[in-house]
Amino acid sequence: YRRERSLALRNSSSALYNNLAVLCPPARPPAFGAVHGTILSLLGSEGPPRQLQARGGGSALSTPLLTQAAWCELPARVLLVLTSQRGVQMYESDGSTMVFWHALDVPEHPAAHSAFARGIAAAGGRFICVGTSFGAVLVFDIPPKGTNVTLNEVLEQHRDPITDIAAEQGQAPGGAGDLVTADDSGTLCLWSTGEEFTLLGQIPGSGCTCSSVRLWNGIVAAGYGDGQIRLWEAGSGRICAQVSAHARWIYALDLAPLTGKLLSGAEDSFVHVWKLSRNADTDDIEIQHCHAECVTDTQVCGARFCDPAGDTFAVTGYDLSEILCYGPA
Repeated sequence: YRRERSLALRNSSSALYNNLAVLCPPARPPAFGAVHGTILSLLGSEGPPRQLQARGGGSALSTPLLTQAAWCELPARVLLVLTSQRGVQMYESDGSTMVFWHALDVPEHPAAHSAFARGIAAAGGRFICVGTSFGAVLVFDIPPKGTNVTLNEVLEQHRDPITDIAAEQGQAPGGAGDLVTADDSGTLCLWSTGEEFTLLGQIPGSGCTCSSVRLWNGIVAAGYGDGQIRLWEAGSGRICAQVSAHARWIYALDLAPLTGKLLSGAEDSFVHVWKLSRNADTDDIEIQHCHAECVTDTQVCGARFCDPAGDTFAVTGYDLSEILCYGPA
């Protein structure tokens, strides 16, 4: 890979996990989004740059901070989902029209930690899952069109704030879950989606935050605060590989569904590209290092592939007012 171009942002990017959203529409350039405080900056494939504001505050002084943004691609439609300290906002894919707003149920006597939503994934063909700081996962049923979004169920298995959620990007082997949720303690829960979501298994945490998680062909790839990437079997919960990938906290992982390439970005200024595969003879999961890129003096907070094969990727960094794009060397 080599550095190709930069896309200017009106604001810099906040130091949040997975702080880069990418939408890759067929036969059109990708669209990008990055969160800064209460604002999401959108650089669309068509039209001028757009900014979306977090909602839920009674006044300008109490506008909640955004925690994440992601495009959720369902077979019938694509929605742009924003999470904040107050709730969940869903927009049409270009950010032009708000489709749905869900306020968080904040307890009357809140605990020491603040309330927020974080962790976004499309799952099961018609659902969007969003995590909360209470450890609950909200499952929204999305209609093919219109605004009649409903809260289908609440998954209450985690005891710590949700950090990230991922759905299957390839073909899950029989018995393997197609959704994984991660939390601040490093605990992972594997789910099977359907009319009702079923808990298939739990991978206990070791006290180190799992900041980012991805799921591909029955492989769970998880990035941790100690700089490690761990690979697990989505069916059995068995650990298959452990790599000391970064010197500092991992902030972002992404997977290219066509090739199994894995992208990792961290506080140590490095972005790495790995290749996941299964051994044809033993079916063992294997990981191979393909590329390293140093983004000088930058705390990487977002890294995403810009195409399904993983030939291009983009990076955001804390206090960096641009999105850096990389393409084939």
